[in-house]
Amino acid sequence: MPSDRNFQLALVFSLLAHTAMVINYPGFNLLPFAKKPLMVKISYLKNPPQLTETQKQMLSRKAHQVKLPSQVSAFDKNSLIPPSNKEILKLNRPALPHQQALIKPAIIKPDIIAVKKKITLPPVDMEKMNNPTYVSYYQFVREKIRRAAYQNFSRSETGEVYMAFVISSTGILRDVRLIEEKSSPNYYLRETALRSIRDASPFPLFPKELDYPQLSFNVIISFEIE
Repeated sequence: MPSDRNFQLALVFSLLAHTAMVINYPGFNLLPFAKKPLMVKISYLKNPPQLTETQKQMLSRKAHQVKLPSQVSAFDKNSLIPPSNKEILKLNRPALPHQQALIKPAIIKPDIIAVKKKITLPPVDMEKMNNPTYVSYYQFVREKIRRAAYQNFSRSETGEVYMAFVISSTGILRDVRLIEEKSSPNYYLRETALRSIRDASPFPLFPKELDYPQLSFNVIISFEIE
């Protein structure tokens, strides 16, 4: 019957598969081969020679000695010596208040000494001084120049500088010049006075009572140190 034949074929294939698995198993060997014996080589060591008592003492002394390199200085050799108990106590002991006062650095005084500067504008002889409006305007211009000179003056030179300048009716500075024969020869003071008048401009407009296109003014700037 076909079913019996199929069963036989399946049985044959199963036997073949199991046979192949058994043959491929690592421990399965139908024809064992004789293993070659391993050759072991034995070597004998001689006992080291025994040291004498003198040699043992010399080795013990060398082990306790410290060998320093040739380039070590005297300072480095001293650093190898451990500190004593007294030195350790000195390092760990806090500084006393009077000792801290001794090691406190002294206050360094600056070389620059603060000075008090003083800028004044002494009165000068001017025309039309009988006009109150002119005098009031002139006083305002002088004060503005004095403040500018105070800001620009930063050195210790002293002296007076005589300046003449012209202001238009709109308050614009038209002209400024130095009266050399009445001024200090110091270059710094002259430049400071000239720069102060320029920094103070523009000035206020002329009042209605001063019906002029422009007016001239003279001023003395005095640089002093108190």
